[in-house]
Formats: sequence, C-alpha cells, structure tokens
Amino acid sequence: MRSTIHSESFDNGLTLLAESMPWLQSAAFAVVIPAGVHREEESNRGVANLLCDWVQRGCGDYDSRQFVEALDNLGVARGGGVSASHITFSGALLAEHLGSTLGIYADLVQRPHFLTDEFEDAKQVCFQELRALEDDLHQQAMITLRRQIYPDPWGWHPTGTPATVEALTPEVAQQFYDNWMRPDETIISVAGNFDWDQLRDHVAALFGDWKAKPGQKSYLGSKLPEYVHIPFDSSQTHVALGFDSVPVSDPDFYQARAAIGIMSDGMSSRLFSEVREKRGLCYTVYASCHSLKEQGSVLAYAGTSTERAQETLDVMLQQFNELPQGVQQDELTRLKARFKSGIVMQQESSSSRASSMAGDWYHLGRIRTMDELAKTVDEITVDTINAYLQKSPPSHYRVTTIGAKKLEVPSGISSSDA
Repeated sequence: MRSTIHSESFDNGLTLLAESMPWLQSAAFAVVIPAGVHREEESNRGVANLLCDWVQRGCGDYDSRQFVEALDNLGVARGGGVSASHITFSGALLAEHLGSTLGIYADLVQRPHFLTDEFEDAKQVCFQELRALEDDLHQQAMITLRRQIYPDPWGWHPTGTPATVEALTPEVAQQFYDNWMRPDETIISVAGNFDWDQLRDHVAALFGDWKAKPGQKSYLGSKLPEYVHIPFDSSQTHVALGFDSVPVSDPDFYQARAAIGIMSDGMSSRLFSEVREKRGLCYTVYASCHSLKEQGSVLAYAGTSTERAQETLDVMLQQFNELPQGVQQDELTRLKARFKSGIVMQQESSSSRASSMAGDWYHLGRIRTMDELAKTVDEITVDTINAYLQKSPPSHYRVTTIGAKKLEVPSGISSSDA
C-alpha cells in the first residue's frame, strides 16, 4: 500500500502538509512556527526557549494542569523545542484523536494565558537547562563551534545565557510572541491514518482565523574567532572542528552528506577507525552535516585526554585533508546500505515522516517522496562524490577546545581565549 501526499496553503500564510499512511493506526503531527533563535536580539537571548515552555502552561479553556491532563487523556506522546529557525510542537497519537489534539494546539499557539506565576516557573526551567549545560563540556564545545561558523543570531544556542534569561520579563516574552508567533510561514505537517478532506477542513476551522502579521528581517551579526580555547582544569580535552559546507537545498548536498558519512557513519568509518580504533586517541569521535536554510557546515567532535589532544586534532585534520584524494567503492556500498535502512525506517514512522516533510518544505519548498530519496541515494557514485570533493574540499577550518592546554592549530587561523 502506497502513501499519498497532500498540501494546502491558506490565505493567512499557513501551509498544511499531509502524507496518508492508511496502513497505520496512528498519526503524528508537527506545528513548525518561524519564531526560532534567529528572531532574537542580544538583549533577549533565550526568549524563544522560554516562550516555548510558557505557552504550554495554560491556553484556551485549559489551565496548566488541565492542558497536561487533556493531552495525557488523548494518549499524546508530545514534545516541544526551539531551533535556529523555528519553535516546534509535535506529537504522536492514535489516529482517532488527531482532530481533538490539533484543537488543543490551536489554542496553544493562538490563545495562551500568559500568567505571571507560570512565567516564573518557565523561567526556572530555562535556568535548569543552563545549569545542565555548564556540566556538559561536549555541548559547550559544539555550541561555541556553531558561533564560529554561523553569524549571530544564527549560531546562538536556544538556552541563551544566565544574564539574558535573568533579564527576561513577561512583557518581553509577550512582545516576542506578538511579533513572531504567527501563521506566516508556519507549517503544520501530519503523517499517518487520516481523511484528507476532513483534516484540511478541520485545520482551516482551527487556524484559518489566525491573523498574519507584518514581519521584520533578521539581522546578521558577528562570528567568534576561528580558534577558541576555553580553559578548564581537567584531564580531558574536548575538541570541536568545523568547516563550511552546502545546505540541504544545494544540488550537491547528498554528495557532501555521503562524503561525511564515509568519514563518520558507523564503526567502519574513517574517523572511528583511524582516530579511535587504530590509534586509541579518544573515547568518542564523529562528524555530521548541519544545515540552515542558506548555509551549511560540517561539525566534528572528539573527546580525548589532555596528553593526546594535540594528536587527536592533528589526525582529524589529516583525515579531512585526505578526503579529496577519493573515496572507495566498498565505503560507499556500506554507506548506501545505512542510508536505505534509514529511508525504510522513516517510511514506517509517522513521526519521522511528519518531521521530514516540514523540513523539506522549509528548505526546499516541496516534499520529497520516499521513492525520490531512494533514487537520490542510488544515483550517488564514487565518481560523483570524488568530483564534489575536488570542487569543494574541506577548508577554512574552525576549532574549539575545552581543556587544560591550548592546542596548535593550522596557520592562518585567528584565535582567542574565551
């Protein structure tokens, strides 16, 4: 049985995407609102993250406890989060409860209560997340690396800083809501078992009166220096390494993705084999592609000891520098098997499909079918990857280290101690 993809654009700028998977008894949804970190300013960093929590503490006819109980009674496995570009609310549930659940989320995005005492509780959650980050040096290294690659505010982490979160007020959060929680460019994505005509009409009734608002352009600020060392008295050193790549919308994205997959996907990948297995330099190492709408990057990380940190960085750089020498057929064969397993598993998961459809619409302005993804993977060859690497070799590295000692980095990289 095959799926069917639908889309509908409403007058207020909201887009409904849906993929019918009638063999399932479940459905999943994502409400993706363009109110992410890139809408923040230096003075209100962390406000999108706080707002994401605050609006879930009472809306429409539900107080905070009733909101939780209503979703629990419907059996909704749910989540909410903030990225550089969006605030997202998502859930998975029995298909028969989809309409009622979307009604609750219509209240959440359009009619939050904004109670002051609930604001303080949401603020405390933000502080807890900040305290958790203080102990997660791996994440601190990757957060810093993103700010070296992407200009502010695109590189900011959703949690903000202790000082900016402390300065947030209900009025500041409500102003951010008034400016950016809007239907313009919002995506509602649904996958699973549903009737398309009923779903479209229901979403129109729930969200059709949500008013569009005039927008503002996000600014582009500065980046951190190309090498940042954060002193930390520890026997471990955290090494983050990154460089520019292509975004998902670029025709070469899957060539880049395949090249980095050969570097890092699985225990037979180059980084794992060379850095961890053969040399025993670190306890973990990986690299991944990351994409904003108009800019992409490769982000890599290794956790190692202070004594072996320099060699770890050197070998990581060596592996990336040698990548344009070419990939081999056996490497690509293993990678394609992993890619295709991922496509099959996504096809069987309504949650994965709802999320990926929203991502496709944001990055590409259309939805890719599973067949198209499989065809894209089939068309990747050793020659296409090597041609891409010859044209766009890894270069212009940025490095973050957290540990007792500053490392030597390639010449030409400007540096700064945090």
